[in-house]
Order: sequence, then C-alpha cells, then structure tokens
Amino acid sequence: MSDDPIGYGQYCPITRAVEVIGERWSLLILRDLLIGSTRFNELARGAPGLSRSLLSKRLRQFERSGLVEHVDDQYLLTPAGHDLLPVVMAIGEWGARWAFGEPEPFELDAELLVWWMHHRFDSTVLPDDRTVFQLRFADDPRLFWIVVEPVGASVCHADPGFEVDVVIRTDLRTMYEVWLGRLPVDAAVRSARLAFEGRRDITRRMGEVLHLSEVAPFVAAATADGTADR
Repeated sequence: MSDDPIGYGQYCPITRAVEVIGERWSLLILRDLLIGSTRFNELARGAPGLSRSLLSKRLRQFERSGLVEHVDDQYLLTPAGHDLLPVVMAIGEWGARWAFGEPEPFELDAELLVWWMHHRFDSTVLPDDRTVFQLRFADDPRLFWIVVEPVGASVCHADPGFEVDVVIRTDLRTMYEVWLGRLPVDAAVRSARLAFEGRRDITRRMGEVLHLSEVAPFVAAATADGTADR
C-alpha cells in the first residue's frame, strides 16, 4: 500500500491497485522485474535516475503488498507480481500508440540502452560458448562490450580482454529507434545508419541473435499506422 495511511478513500479495485503500483517509479521497477532483473544492483542500473534509497523503499512496499519476495539477494515476483505482466505490456502498447514520438535528446542514454540490450542476446543461436560484441556509437566516445555466454550476458565498460567477434557501429538515436521498433534493422543497415562488422557466421544472423525490446512490436505497429507520431 501507499505510505499515505488514508489513501484515496475510495472503495474500488482500480483505486486499490493504484495505491499499490501507482507511486513514482513503481511501474518502471515492475517492468524490469517482469523482464528478468532480480537483484538490487540490476534494478538500480535499469533506472539510473532513481536513488538507491527510493528503490529500497519501493521494493519494501512491493514486499508488503505481496508483489515480491526477498529471497537471499534476489527479489522474486510472486503470482500477484507476475499477473501484472499484461497490465504493464498494455500500458506499453497504449504508450506506443498514443504517447510516443520523436525522442528528446535527454532521453537517449547509451549506458542504459546497452544495459537493456544485453538481456536480449540469445546465446542458443551463437556458435561458441563465449561471444563478444563491442558497441561503438558515433556520437558517444565511450565503448561498451557485451559478453554473451550460456549462463547469461554481461556488460563491460572496459575491455574484458577477449577477442571481439562483432562490432556494432551506429549512432545513439538509430540504435534506440531500431531497438524500440521504429526503424527496421534491414532499413537501418541499407541506409548505412547501422553496421555489423566481424564474423560473418554471426553478423548474418543478428536478427536471431539480438531480440528487440519487448515493446518493439507495439511501436512498430503504431509507426506503421501513423499513430506513434501524432
């Protein structure tokens, strides 16, 4: 429940739900829990504008409301928490259709984008036990590495010391547009806004290797029918 002991003072299931998940940052934390983040530091990295103290507070609220269980060092969704998946995705679909459009410069964060992307590399279609991707953004001097192994993927901000298999070259806006489904991968490659360089056995299968954001289908549909740019 909200920290407000009185709440909205309305006996209604929508009101009760808002009191549980309607606080600032709550839905974004739940979004990250629903896509697989379970540890405090992972949740903090997925919400760089959120203070660690407020993140702790929201997670405690989720525990009290029965949305998560704190087991060892993980925050695990309960059945009630998992039941929020269609709710959060429905909000994403509505947002893609009626509240989305051109990005603002302050919304384009390379570190956050790489963090989101690393969850979506599929190790099962890669030929080796370890595959290293390097991301080079034309408008950000930082280099990022994503190391994909069967147990999962990790993000490195310094050279991990392994040979790079594929370099992804682009600019930040293009990568966001591709990631979110506003710009098809093939179109970005054809226009030279995006390039995959390195091992051909991997670069030719990047559509299978890197899955786009979970909301990309909603954005792609809204872009196709023109509602995303209203």
